[in-house]
Amino acid sequence: MESNGNLSPIAPIIFDRENYEIWAIRMEAHLDALDLWEAVVEDYDVPPLPGNPTMAQIKNHNGRRTRKSKAKACLFVAVSNTIFTRIMTLKTAKEIWEYLKKEYTGDERVRGMKSLNLIREFELQKMKESETAKEYAERLLDIANKVRLLKVSFDDSRIVQKILVTVPEKYEASITTLENTRDLSEITLVELLNALRAQEQRRSMRQEGFVEGALPVKHQNTKKFDKGKNFQKAASSGEHSAGNQNRKGDGNSKGNYPPCKHYGKLGHPPIKCWRRPDAKCKKCNQLGHEAIICTKIYRNKKQEADAPVADQDEGDQIFVASCFSAK
Repeated sequence: MESNGNLSPIAPIIFDRENYEIWAIRMEAHLDALDLWEAVVEDYDVPPLPGNPTMAQIKNHNGRRTRKSKAKACLFVAVSNTIFTRIMTLKTAKEIWEYLKKEYTGDERVRGMKSLNLIREFELQKMKESETAKEYAERLLDIANKVRLLKVSFDDSRIVQKILVTVPEKYEASITTLENTRDLSEITLVELLNALRAQEQRRSMRQEGFVEGALPVKHQNTKKFDKGKNFQKAASSGEHSAGNQNRKGDGNSKGNYPPCKHYGKLGHPPIKCWRRPDAKCKKCNQLGHEAIICTKIYRNKKQEADAPVADQDEGDQIFVASCFSAK
């Protein structure tokens, strides 16, 4: 998108009552790039044109008046609606800028209290075991930059000293090396971070090598365990097969089955019993037995049927004999 006159195609950041110091620095750079910062700093008046003005006078007059209007318009669009309702009655860009500065930064006393609170927060910081040196340094730098935005001096040397005395014991080797080779009062923050990060990388590489070396051992142990497990399984299967063969070879073996509910004997499940009530014989077409035992059952039934008759005849003969003997 092409720019219109001196207007920048990049819109300024919107201020919503948070981080005024950061917004003020960005807004100042934005207005300066548009050649409008002069209209904010100096509340100049635009005198009327003289009689019979030259083209240069007309151009200069219009330019100065337009810059004041553009600066005011830029400040209007760079704030939220809530803030806009508080500054919309102000006439010039300088009045708007001074109002926002006084409202959100306060006087010297307020800025001093803010800076003291931030410095106290900085001093209480400690590095966590789960943090890297870069993450810890960024956390400290964030607090230090907030102090600097309040126009308070804060050198990087304080951050270096803070890191040296608060890092965990695992960085002791790097700090000892720096003490033996460098003057710690002259070391920069970048050099310190590079030394700590190099130690982190070496530790990470050693841990990765240890894990890679441990994997084959674990895999080998797993193989041994699986091999032993398979051997036990095979032995158990062999015993089970041998037991089955023994049971098959031994006709008198009753196995593990309980007494059959149909026949009352061991050695077979009820579902395979030859005397099932629902079994139908293929020889005599009768229910209650299989064909394999049909002849035996028929013989038993015949004997049972003939037994009472024989007993009755024998009894009658004895009774008759006794009668004749009595006579």
